[in-house]
Amino acid sequence: MTVYVIDDHPLMRDALTMLVHRVKPGLKIIPIPKLNVVESTVEKNGAPELFCLDLQLPDTLGMSGVQLIKAKYPDVPLAVVTSSSASEFEERCMQAGADVFIEKSNSPTQIIAALRALLVTDEASADEAANPAAGPTKLSKRQKQLILMLDQGLSNRDIAEKLDISEHTVKVHFWRLFRRLGVNSRTQALHFARTNGWLGI
Repeated sequence: MTVYVIDDHPLMRDALTMLVHRVKPGLKIIPIPKLNVVESTVEKNGAPELFCLDLQLPDTLGMSGVQLIKAKYPDVPLAVVTSSSASEFEERCMQAGADVFIEKSNSPTQIIAALRALLVTDEASADEAANPAAGPTKLSKRQKQLILMLDQGLSNRDIAEKLDISEHTVKVHFWRLFRRLGVNSRTQALHFARTNGWLGI
């Protein structure tokens, strides 16, 4: 499997390549300078396991890069890695289909942690794949905690403090929960939980 790093800045492509290697050694990592060659590059180099996408490419505008990648490869995790601020762009990226939003200003440790959650399958996600029928008994302990905290109206920062984990890890847990429930947002997840009577789990 192959990871594609889409960024028009050579130094950033090299830096991300090194970080991805630290997440999962042995991966094939292909750098791509612009969006319009993604499809042909994938055809030449093999099925993608992850896309790392910069928002500010010469041939993209706003969320167009996220939308295009998710339209062509809907089942492949997409990490937006950008210098754009999370306060302005994170929610828009997630609504457009991105799986995690990573600011380039974050430390290497934070970036590695966010990417690891998308690349390294743990027991919980493996169990989810083996048990696609969603139900309270099929959720991991962490996912049940997230649903209860959603109901309390806690922010990602609040949840991170309560669970003593990073905000990036909280976002990845939400990504897995959303995939588990077949929803795209916190509001939809909470509605799903209420509709199915899960708030007593």
